[in-house]
Amino acid sequence: MKGTTKAVVVLGAAALVAQPLLTSGVGEAAESLLSHNKLTTTSSVENASFAGNFAVDGDATTRWASLEAADPQWISVDLGGPALISRVKLNWEAAYATDYTVETSDDGQNWKHARAVTGGDGAIDEIAGLNAAGRYLRVHGTKRGTAYGYSLWELEVYGSRTGGGDVEAPTAPTGLRSTGSTADSITLAWQPSTDNVGVSGYEILRNGNVVGTSATTSYTDGGLASGTSFTYTVRARDAAGNLSPASAAVQASTGPGSGTGTVLVVAGDIAKRQIPSEHNKTAKLVEGIKPQYVLTVGDNQYDNGTISEFRTYYDKTWGKFKNITKPTPGNHEWYDKLNGYKQYFGSIATPQGKPYYSFDVGDWHFVALDSDPLTDGITGDQLTWLKNDLATTKKACIGGYWHHPRFNSGQYGDLRSIAPFWDEMVKARADVVFSGHDHHYERLKPLNSSGRVDEANGVRSAVVGIGGDSLYTQIKPREGVEASFAKHGVMKLVLNGRSYSWEIIGTDGKLLDKAGPYTCR
Repeated sequence: MKGTTKAVVVLGAAALVAQPLLTSGVGEAAESLLSHNKLTTTSSVENASFAGNFAVDGDATTRWASLEAADPQWISVDLGGPALISRVKLNWEAAYATDYTVETSDDGQNWKHARAVTGGDGAIDEIAGLNAAGRYLRVHGTKRGTAYGYSLWELEVYGSRTGGGDVEAPTAPTGLRSTGSTADSITLAWQPSTDNVGVSGYEILRNGNVVGTSATTSYTDGGLASGTSFTYTVRARDAAGNLSPASAAVQASTGPGSGTGTVLVVAGDIAKRQIPSEHNKTAKLVEGIKPQYVLTVGDNQYDNGTISEFRTYYDKTWGKFKNITKPTPGNHEWYDKLNGYKQYFGSIATPQGKPYYSFDVGDWHFVALDSDPLTDGITGDQLTWLKNDLATTKKACIGGYWHHPRFNSGQYGDLRSIAPFWDEMVKARADVVFSGHDHHYERLKPLNSSGRVDEANGVRSAVVGIGGDSLYTQIKPREGVEASFAKHGVMKLVLNGRSYSWEIIGTDGKLLDKAGPYTCR
């Protein structure tokens, strides 16, 4: 299904607009580019920088990107009126579809099959001889070619106008405003649009992506992360499927969440040179949260944790929070024997002269450990130190964090080698432990030394390896798992005296999971 006219690919959509009209082969009607700068709708966007409109703007350096690690996903374009569609050209980014369908619709709601593609290999797909009719065209991805999502530099739809029917769009809504908010919702209102026939409803867009519809001039957007700002627009639709331009944008924020306690951010598996955009996005989340501390659960910098890598990648994103960071190393820092890690973080990483240490925050005592020696079967001085440290703390609450999880539903599974750390936390009646290493998130009930649920004596835990590296989707929930998924984001941990809670916030600001409040023992 690959295009063969490479000169056309180089010219791009903007140049194609100026080219002479071609014959489509469908009744010899004149063929033209119908999709340039037309309205789009998407199933999801990775973030506002990759909204659907960037796939039809004629610029091959901008793109639409869906959420990662999720099927199916789609993008549709409103051609502005009824048309006979002869061909479609897709310019895939590295995150491409191997299997997808091309569909058309008269109203943007009911879809007709036009062509199925299987076994695609990305790059340029040119689908000719469609002979399909409709006002809307949708590319519906059903199988990804990578662990990421779906992403198109350009979606070009060619054909000829057929006219007829209601082709006049409603006016853009005006007066969009926030009329109220809670810790996880924002309520919007706006002035009604007008239309030559009649407005049938409104579409609400958050950060460039449609998140809901309303038959009235108000909408409540729920399930959001607390203390986070979002950008909203609204557009009107009529019964014929015509969409208005978007309203003027408005920013609105959710409330700060429960309590006014100490806020920390937790995440691991962060900066990877091959995908710099991901740790840049999670760093922006940290900026919005404004925590008092950042706790990293290892593999701060890939691939080998050298000082050059730290300065080139981590320092430009998460390095902004270096002064409030309490790091731990992972196996990738150990590839450089912790040289780059220690040089970059300095005494922050070794406040007691070792790559493991403890500190207090209010009613909490935290132990930050180096789990890599345990995976090599070495316990040594660190375990002795841990026993003494836990025995001497007078704090009511105990938390721990390190890279390798003891119990885990991901690709690496339970790690028996980490038992010495875990067992000491159980003996100390610790409250919670955070880890990374597996690149997903999961929340587990309190587990005892045998990995069985034990609400009275076990330790609660979470895997938070979602800071920026490639995600692992091989999750088979073990005993005690309360939630799990593979999406990038960070944990916002709130300590309120002897209680604690957390939210997992995705890179689009959406609340992905909420836990607690829990009370310390």
